[in-house]
Amino acid sequence: MKKLSIIAGLLLFSWTGFSQGSSEYGSGLKFNLDSTGTKYMRAIVWNQIWFRSSEMNPGTMINGEAATSSTDIGSRRLRMLLYAQISKRYMVLAHFGINNQTFTNGGAASTVGTGGYGAAKKPGIFFHDAWNEYAVILPGESGKFSLSLGGGLHYYMGLSRMTMSSTLNYLAADAPIFNWPLIENSDQFARQMGLFAKGKYGKFEYRLSYNKPFATNINVLETNTGGGYVRPEGVAYDNSGNTKWSKAGYFEYQFLETESNLLPYKVGSYVGTKKVFNVGAGFYMAPDGTRSRNAAGTQDKHDINLFAGDVFLDMPIGTKKAAITAYSVFYSYDFGSNYLRDLGIMNVGVPDAGFTGTRALAGAGNAQPTIGSGTIWYTQAGYLIPDSSEKPKVRVQPFGAFTHKNFDALDKASAQFDIGSNFYIDGHHAKITTQYSTRPVYTTPSSSSLKGEFLVQLQIYL
Repeated sequence: MKKLSIIAGLLLFSWTGFSQGSSEYGSGLKFNLDSTGTKYMRAIVWNQIWFRSSEMNPGTMINGEAATSSTDIGSRRLRMLLYAQISKRYMVLAHFGINNQTFTNGGAASTVGTGGYGAAKKPGIFFHDAWNEYAVILPGESGKFSLSLGGGLHYYMGLSRMTMSSTLNYLAADAPIFNWPLIENSDQFARQMGLFAKGKYGKFEYRLSYNKPFATNINVLETNTGGGYVRPEGVAYDNSGNTKWSKAGYFEYQFLETESNLLPYKVGSYVGTKKVFNVGAGFYMAPDGTRSRNAAGTQDKHDINLFAGDVFLDMPIGTKKAAITAYSVFYSYDFGSNYLRDLGIMNVGVPDAGFTGTRALAGAGNAQPTIGSGTIWYTQAGYLIPDSSEKPKVRVQPFGAFTHKNFDALDKASAQFDIGSNFYIDGHHAKITTQYSTRPVYTTPSSSSLKGEFLVQLQIYL
């Protein structure tokens, strides 16, 4: 009976972790595999549709036409996650779906032009996560200590709370992307293949992993022979050669209520359903992860060393269901000398070959300097407006976020902000998010301005 109580408690924590703000949701799509409910399968399905109005970077073309702005609608995420507790100790998980389908890109490989397999159509489903794990020490078996071991394509990537964030319950419309510093280079959509260990000791939670990064191979010794591009000296690029294993970890102390660690996905906002105050720190290290060309015409190798510290607060206030949510994180990134990556979420723009003005260094569309050697400070906060009605039709949660990026490759630091509001119809299960965001647009390493983007997100998950 004691062991059954432990398992039931774990299941309860896992359910509440996925039902923030909704008393109707319960255990969700859960299918018991035995009469006790200790063997079960759980399915989670979600979709996030974005409508945007965006200012484009100078020198942008969209589908063959010069563009200074764009309005579009696209699928940011359409995914399914399945996991099963085969026994009280053994669990398997699979997570698959699509991301970032717009009207110009995001389609299946080789889709182009017009027709049934035209550009942006029929995107390819792929696995985000696929792992199994075994609970070596269940909670309660050895005092306050617990330990689970697992392996596969996994999300236990350490570094920060937001590096392992759930995409179902963000405070803002989305993550700022630099929380996934390897995104789509030496990882597969923020995941790597490897081994992990996780567990708790009382209110202390730990996560460690040992992984084989995906190979990267940018040629830093390119020359202009035949009109090719010449890589500048002393600038690091992603080239891991015969990739060495990476190490990652995240450690967190949970001062108030403890959070579930059944799954790796960290909650962004509990919508007033939990009292949480956590302080954490993490790291990611990969030997010889990048390379640069030196003055002698040969290449230097650089280790990737990334560190972060963060604080998370989610707290109900008063008797009318108000709540505050706040998160702050500081990243110290070292990818090698002057490393810089420019990214744009669901970027519909491409370079305009006929543009004669001053182009953005980051490129076309909504691209911006996103990840690089240097430091990033990100802070967000939201307030759930009080509502004393028993079953309010809509809960409103205004929020704001601020980002300060100081990259070695740029002479000038940047500051940008997001401001918006969540409108909860049924917690995070059915919500509308509106958000206005700015981004820095550099035309030289020391000269930048801001451009904006307005976003409406429609989210459902079951």
